[in-house]
Amino acid sequence: MKIRLHRPEDLGPLVRATRKQQGMRQDYAAEGIGVSENFLAKVERGGGTVQWEKLFTVLTELGLHVVIDVPDAVMASVESKSRKRRKRDPGSSVRAPSNSTQENGMADD
Repeated sequence: MKIRLHRPEDLGPLVRATRKQQGMRQDYAAEGIGVSENFLAKVERGGGTVQWEKLFTVLTELGLHVVIDVPDAVMASVESKSRKRRKRDPGSSVRAPSNSTQENGMADD
């Protein structure tokens, strides 16, 4: 099910419910994911100042995925800039983000 998040507080209950549905205690889940229990608690409360890399680690380990609905015009601009960058520096590793919604066969809202 796709859910639109409007603020950090919207994500916390989803992370908590997913962890509980998987039968994990908060301390064991945090240890298994490789973050502190304090950090996981902050995510579950919807803390607005979490570290992005750790947040994505928590989401990935719990089987949650972030999908961003990017307007076509914005995506075209990003891809155009990425192509120009690659022409200037063929060895550049900078790439336009992939459209995972289409790649995963998920329909647009």
